[in-house]
Amino acid sequence: MKHEISKEILLFLASLKINTMNITKHDIDNLNAEITISVSPNDYESRVTEGIKKVQRQANMPGFRPGKVPTGLIKKQYGTQILVDEINKLLSDSLNKYIEENKIEILGNPLPKDQTSVDFNKQTDFEFVYHLGLAPDFKVNLDNKNTFTYKTVKVDDALIEKYLTDIRRNYGKPTSPDVSTEKDVVFVDINELDETGAIKPGGIYKSTSVSYDRTQSEAAKAKLLGLKKDDKVVISINDLYETALDKSVSLGIDKDLAETTNCNLQLTVKNISRLEDAELDQDLFDKVYGAGKITSEEEFKNKIREELGLMFNADSEKFLRTEVENKLVEKTNLQLPDTFLKKWLAVANEKPVTEEEIEKDYPNYAKAMQWRLIENKIIKDNNITVTGDEAKDEAKLFIKSEYARYGQAATEEDLEKISKDLLSKEKEAQRIFENLYSKKVLGLIKEKCTLDTKEVSYDEFFKN
Repeated sequence: MKHEISKEILLFLASLKINTMNITKHDIDNLNAEITISVSPNDYESRVTEGIKKVQRQANMPGFRPGKVPTGLIKKQYGTQILVDEINKLLSDSLNKYIEENKIEILGNPLPKDQTSVDFNKQTDFEFVYHLGLAPDFKVNLDNKNTFTYKTVKVDDALIEKYLTDIRRNYGKPTSPDVSTEKDVVFVDINELDETGAIKPGGIYKSTSVSYDRTQSEAAKAKLLGLKKDDKVVISINDLYETALDKSVSLGIDKDLAETTNCNLQLTVKNISRLEDAELDQDLFDKVYGAGKITSEEEFKNKIREELGLMFNADSEKFLRTEVENKLVEKTNLQLPDTFLKKWLAVANEKPVTEEEIEKDYPNYAKAMQWRLIENKIIKDNNITVTGDEAKDEAKLFIKSEYARYGQAATEEDLEKISKDLLSKEKEAQRIFENLYSKKVLGLIKEKCTLDTKEVSYDEFFKN
């Protein structure tokens, strides 16, 4: 008995022919390749037919009921655009599938070569060529032959005293002394003087503040000391302010005028303000760490030492990460498909960029790309993984640190809610996972490689 195959089955079988689409790869060199995709009616006809039906169901033309516009009219008006859209979707799906199935490691995204010769109105068979930038093949050996400098900050008594001074100043009490010193801010009325030394009518007038430590000129600094309320002192405008911008901002005058203004100013003292350092007592201990948690000067200094150690440990990790990146990028010396990547950057950039801009920025981009490849290779070779629970814990640590910046403590309920919200956002989740992977890579390097630990002073550590 002869069985007829339904139209639906024929359409389904036709759609399966995507798997037999002719796709070939040609290696130009180790870092560049071309993929050619040949497309025939068998590959796209069923897609186009479905596309036309979809438009037909939504079409609304005069003289026809909604959804009842003849197929021929839809083809005439929309057929070419539907064909282009469906072929583009087909190409994208096929290209991505081919790259994935053949495990081709690419950099950037495939770039279509010139397709100006394609005529969708006349052709039925098409050929499309894509340029690929290939990731280089390389190895990363992590062993004790790799030596990295691990700098730490020496938390000595002098550093403790420095931070203790800063804390006392930050928690200091404002006072109004009778006579100005180097520590004070002096509030003044400023008047411009004419050539005779009299206040100039319609000249510069400003109520503002001046201070010894923000004044550059030694002549002006000397005149700001020993002042009392209602005292008057004359200072050259160029001694009081270093630049035209300083004059403009402080005196509220036009910048062009400030460029040419050269006069004497009379400063009349209205008030003197001083921030007295807080006493090293229980009141300060309680303000900084909470009531009763620190009860002596020794405990206070030890707590500062502990916190500085944690803070500088984070700086040491950052320094080591930079050291590792620089040395491994230099040692591995990865070659990249530079010409391809520059073209891809021009296409991928959201804003138009010139060749000069790309050439200028490319070395930094290439270095970042090289490190990303090295880091991913280490992750893959060592089966490094990050779990959802680890990401959640990392999100909570971030939230705690943000609360701590404002002197607050997050509740467990806050941590659960906000961490869940953070991880639900793609960019935030990606940042957290990437940070964890980087931490694990650095941890592996510290475990397998040689660290040359150097304890240095605060000034030497941060000298660059």
